[in-house]
Amino acid sequence: MKHQERISLLDYTPAHFAWELRGQVGVITLNRPERKNPLTFASYAELRDLFRTLCDADDVRAIVVQGAGGNFCSGGDVHEIIKPLTQMSMPDLLAFTRMTGDLVKAMRACPQPVLSAIDGVCAGAGAIVAMASDLRVGTARSKTAFLFTRVGLAGCDMGACAILPRIVGQGRASDLLYSGRNLGGEEGLNWGFLNRLVEPEDLFQQTLEWAQQIASGPSFGHAMTKKMLHQEWAMGVDEAIESEAQAQAICMMTQDFQRAYNAFVAKERPEFKGN
Repeated sequence: MKHQERISLLDYTPAHFAWELRGQVGVITLNRPERKNPLTFASYAELRDLFRTLCDADDVRAIVVQGAGGNFCSGGDVHEIIKPLTQMSMPDLLAFTRMTGDLVKAMRACPQPVLSAIDGVCAGAGAIVAMASDLRVGTARSKTAFLFTRVGLAGCDMGACAILPRIVGQGRASDLLYSGRNLGGEEGLNWGFLNRLVEPEDLFQQTLEWAQQIASGPSFGHAMTKKMLHQEWAMGVDEAIESEAQAQAICMMTQDFQRAYNAFVAKERPEFKGN
């Protein structure tokens, strides 16, 4: 079997968003602030490809996604995506909706925990990117809207009907997906959509610091946690317990587990290396 080559993303230079490596944390910045950072056909695909590539990146242990200019993401660009969609054939439309869904699949499949830093507008596909993240930090002025019904579509977009109820519950997800209304920061925190609420000026730094704390942990163990959180949605309890027994036994074979024990004995803090 051919060994999978590990890659570095230090010099990665995307065309449709900004990328920066802060230590072991990769920072994605959606940077079209004049339009509240909408997505295009090209940026969807480039984001999908990046998250797929992250499966093989050996220098990234956590991801932060943010938007430039005080907003997270306004969703699909009305002029560059919505208008062309009204003129497409069914096969082309299905190719597009599958491609956008592949972004969510890639976010869930990449081993690194993904944190979204949400300020201002977080709508449509932007709300989906936030939803597909592992953790969400918001501000009181953040406004998250799954607004698909407001443009005549269904709320079931890019996995929303599967993932959102698991975050906020079936009834609350139904509220958001039928109405397309804004979920404010305080309400989002109370509902469990947001994990933390911070001041706008502190948003990036506090999200980055949280990501750095996660990145300093056992990255193999974190990847296993993320995998189990995703896989166990479709498992019964007994099957889940057996899967976790196998997963934990695998983690017990890692050098990070040995490092943690050695550090405990020496009364030191372990330095995890992800192997």
